[in-house]
Amino acid sequence: MARCTAPTYGHRTASGRADCPACGGGGYNRYGGYGSGSYPSYGSSGGGYGSSGGSGSGRSSGSPRPRWSRPGSSVSYTSDQVQSLTPIREAVEARAAAQPDLRDVFLCHAWDDRQGPAKELHDLLEAAGVKVWFSEKDLGLGVPMMRAIDKGLANSRIGLVLVTPALLNRLPKEGVADKELSALLAGNRLVPIVHNTTYVALRDISPMLASRTGLDTTEDSMAVVAAKIAELVAVAL
Repeated sequence: MARCTAPTYGHRTASGRADCPACGGGGYNRYGGYGSGSYPSYGSSGGGYGSSGGSGSGRSSGSPRPRWSRPGSSVSYTSDQVQSLTPIREAVEARAAAQPDLRDVFLCHAWDDRQGPAKELHDLLEAAGVKVWFSEKDLGLGVPMMRAIDKGLANSRIGLVLVTPALLNRLPKEGVADKELSALLAGNRLVPIVHNTTYVALRDISPMLASRTGLDTTEDSMAVVAAKIAELVAVAL
């Protein structure tokens, strides 16, 4: 019996498959290749497992479905995202059961981002039904900043940290953002959202924060990030 050469040479071209003594002739072969030599794309914008599908809104057949994902949801997750977000979900459920009146999230961000990406994320979250503590609307005139932030942290189930170049610039200066992060890092209540920078750059500034895998706008659009957070914090009370 003729033996397939795919395990050794692969059928990445039509001619390669045609030359195979076992598979020549077209159609599907048992090693996953088609006559066109196309292979599924993994972790790319073109689709496949862990893919954002361009907009990040499509669920591929190989994408894991977290237990908190809404019925019929088209939002897709990677295995790493499900693994990193599961403890956060457990914290959400525990705090929701103990304190049902808490806000969903506290949004930590650099002051320079308050009218840019931080506001964009806030608006998308609010549109998705998420209750957000956001300094631009919750920090009243004349209210001491640290007292308001402490209250916001205490009255939110989890924290989101918008990691941008502006935040990386401020963290070494031990400003307000650093104090917020210290409180959020104390438990499984923190989701970093990396935007316009990288985890490598974050690791150089804050190894502890970089150790918490979160979401990244190079993989998902800001709208998809907001949709994932909305699913993560949705709890039926």
